[in-house]
Amino acid sequence: MTTSTREASKVPAVLVLEDGRVFRGRAYGAVGVTFGEAVFSTGMTGYQETLTDPSYHRQVVVMTAPHVGNTGVNDEDPESQRIWVAGYVLRDPARVPSNWRAKRSLDEELRHQGVVGICRIDTRALTRHLRERGAMRVGIFSGNALPDEGTMLAEVRQAPEMKGADLAAEVATTEPYVVPAIGERKFTVAAVDLGIKGMTPSRMAERGIEVHVLPATATVEDVYAVNPDGVFFSNGPGDPATADRPVAVMQAVLERGTPLFGICFGNQILGRALGFGTYKLKYGHRGINQPVQDRTTGKVEVTAHNHGFAVDAPLDQVSDTPYGRAEVSHVCLNDNVVEGLQLLDRPAFSVQYHPEAAAGPHDAAYLFDRFVSLMEGQRA
Repeated sequence: MTTSTREASKVPAVLVLEDGRVFRGRAYGAVGVTFGEAVFSTGMTGYQETLTDPSYHRQVVVMTAPHVGNTGVNDEDPESQRIWVAGYVLRDPARVPSNWRAKRSLDEELRHQGVVGICRIDTRALTRHLRERGAMRVGIFSGNALPDEGTMLAEVRQAPEMKGADLAAEVATTEPYVVPAIGERKFTVAAVDLGIKGMTPSRMAERGIEVHVLPATATVEDVYAVNPDGVFFSNGPGDPATADRPVAVMQAVLERGTPLFGICFGNQILGRALGFGTYKLKYGHRGINQPVQDRTTGKVEVTAHNHGFAVDAPLDQVSDTPYGRAEVSHVCLNDNVVEGLQLLDRPAFSVQYHPEAAAGPHDAAYLFDRFVSLMEGQRA
């Protein structure tokens, strides 16, 4: 992957899908070549949080909103230390960023971090194509010496697929670190980092929780070395079918009866730990406007999503598992995909979406309070 500071509007770029569909536009961000899984995000804002979400590792994100970049880039909103998307696709980039917090343009940030993108293409047509055909491998090629379409297509088809990809350790911290509680420390939580977003431990810290963030390779001994009141499993990229180590750690936590909370990838790991299967969605859920019903209250929430896999669990019955009874607690109202699980006989639950509201609505912030209640109940 190479970068260039040449004006993007003058540099040709081509997007090639693995089924042979081709879109021609102009370079945006770095100039060069990139490959990944083509997915689309329906959020109209929050692009900076999306770009820096580790769950997007090895994915080329297509923005369905037609105009992107008008608030520029600041130094406060990133969810991690770098941009994780493999490539970026948009229709109409902002010519000039306009926001009092902006430090630089989105185009400049993508160039600085070497992220290859493309603009001036019909993202509506591309999104409809992905909805009909499903998420697939894609390549973005830009520069003045582009190969022929046949060569580009062959290179795309040689790229690795997302199914079967084991990626959590590639994005997680390599060393443990602590996010201190804000104010009085009430609880200690061991958080297994599978691609954690920065706002997640912050939401726990706001509730008096000291968060010990551990690598994806953490063992049961590592988890209990911090003497946790609760254990958290984060979001992250890749196929949950490859996550045997985190599944084994979670099963050990369930055996001990420690309060447990999982988000996104953590929800899929809980599903596997309970004996359910997982499967790849046709095109996934990505954006900040997905309707989910909390079946325990009947309330419908507008939620932030980023997942291409889901748990295969029965929606309308209580299931017997090695750790007691379990049920589906949340469901997506668009397609009835499982969006949450909870155990009825042990203090454990999970959701498939992102309640930390980065980027996204605050409808699901109560889930952190629910985690606190589990720890309070266990302590009592």
